[in-house]
Amino acid sequence: MTSGRVAGGFNQYGFTVGILMLDTRFPRIPGDMGNAATFPFPVRYHRVAGADPDRVVRQGAAGLLGAFVDGARQLESEGVGAITTNCGFLVKFQRELAKSVSVPVFTSSLLLVPLVHRLLPPGQRVGIMTVNAASLTPEHLAGAGIGSDVPLAVAGMETEKEFTRVLLGNELILDVDVAREEHVRVARRLVTDHADVGAIVLECTNMPPYAGDIQRETGRPVFDIVSLVAMLHGSLAAGLPPRPA
Repeated sequence: MTSGRVAGGFNQYGFTVGILMLDTRFPRIPGDMGNAATFPFPVRYHRVAGADPDRVVRQGAAGLLGAFVDGARQLESEGVGAITTNCGFLVKFQRELAKSVSVPVFTSSLLLVPLVHRLLPPGQRVGIMTVNAASLTPEHLAGAGIGSDVPLAVAGMETEKEFTRVLLGNELILDVDVAREEHVRVARRLVTDHADVGAIVLECTNMPPYAGDIQRETGRPVFDIVSLVAMLHGSLAAGLPPRPA
């Protein structure tokens, strides 16, 4: 219960994490980062105009850094305690976005890869599932702090027919059952082709609804952006404004 004198300064309160959203219209089911019901706490969204999925993923987010910097500053001015994005490929802007605001920025679940690597026994590698493997470049890995000492195995969803097509095409209809089957199939292929994969990181922020299915199929730990948001929320929740005056 709040008591005593408190200081204001913002229009709204209670948000730990702000999320920079791509400019999309495709369906976002619970578990997806863009569905507010995914989180048991409030998050603050900011839509970045013109940041359509194909432009961000396949075209390398060309010309969009300024818009994301503006969005991050807007979220900071609204009182969030940390800022993330809803596309893992924006990790290429990690350094620039972190430099543009005074609150923590975590652009992508790919930032977890070095940590996950340290958790694994020697000789095991980190598996990455991504919406499009060809678009995951050394620039993205460098942005996430993933060095050459981190052994990786990458599997992309572009080999399937539903999930990548709907997301990158920004289409209105998603067959969730088909998307779930695709995730299980790609995860199975990842660990079959690379038996030394000890854990899996989901690059795409639309993949967390299928994390449980991937865990059950592979028997590996699965890490994603939703669990990272929850961790940042836990680090901030007790210190939210309004603070004692």
